[in-house]
Amino acid sequence: MGMMKQVLPLILLSFSLLLNPRVDAQQKAQPPVAQQQVPATAPSQDEISAQQPLVVNVDEVNLIFTVTDKRGEFIPNLHQSDFALLDNGKAPERVTSFAQQVNLPLRVGIVIDASTSIRSRFQFEQQAANEFLLNILKSKRDRAFVMGFDVTPNLTADWTNNIDALETGVNRLRPGGGTALFDAVYTACRDKLLDASHSQEPFRRAMVLVSDGDDNQSRAYLDDAIKMCQRAETIIYAVSTNWTPSRGKGDAVLQKMTEATGGRTFFPPSVEDVSASFSAIEKELRSQYELTYKPADFKRNGEFRTIYLFANDRRYQVRAKKGYFAPKD
Repeated sequence: MGMMKQVLPLILLSFSLLLNPRVDAQQKAQPPVAQQQVPATAPSQDEISAQQPLVVNVDEVNLIFTVTDKRGEFIPNLHQSDFALLDNGKAPERVTSFAQQVNLPLRVGIVIDASTSIRSRFQFEQQAANEFLLNILKSKRDRAFVMGFDVTPNLTADWTNNIDALETGVNRLRPGGGTALFDAVYTACRDKLLDASHSQEPFRRAMVLVSDGDDNQSRAYLDDAIKMCQRAETIIYAVSTNWTPSRGKGDAVLQKMTEATGGRTFFPPSVEDVSASFSAIEKELRSQYELTYKPADFKRNGEFRTIYLFANDRRYQVRAKKGYFAPKD
């Protein structure tokens, strides 16, 4: 711990030197490009092992993150020098852009647990999801899809900004059957959100997951689902439907997903409070920062590289993804 206190000032100094506001306007991160088309069925373990690393066009990292105070309120108007960053334990070689982003086009997947275990709460979830879609799609460039799941994922509305079509997709969902949560998250990221990363226009990709976090049917594991979302550069926001007084194993699963991807888990105290959680997600998606940088000592080896980002003012909390997969030649 003492060594870390000695090293951090040097890291902060080197990082602040990299944060040069005079950025070449042509230096922008390119969205990742997938090399393969994948089937729409839930993955087997052999298929998961065979997944190829995500390939990007340039060796730059695009990092979306949120800064809040202790009350969870967004902190605006911060500057590059207010943060320190480590990529695989080292300060980045060069920072190419930094901005407060409130108007990036959205690509949002609404993934709703439609298993038997949440039957009594399902109507409230549908109503809250429809209200969220009505409020979140504010630009003609925004898109969303709707996927329900029990033992298998069920896409009921594909990418669109047509509110009627999305609401129809939500209302088509019916609860029943077991719960394959990990398969659904894996499939949504692989088949829909990873595909959204093909565009040359920068997007903010997010998944809103409504579930109690339980899983009893998946072929994929929790880590498989998280890694696929990290490959798809997708932030997960989860709304827990567990309204018991104490947090259960499912809530821990949801928190692991959201923390690994830079999102947040909401625990509404009752079914009537679900809408408030959706409203908080909507607000956060419009109140984030974007940092693009070139990592130091970068290697195209397909390995996972860790990210550690924090605010110099320790009154503020930073939420960002825990890392990313390097491209592989």
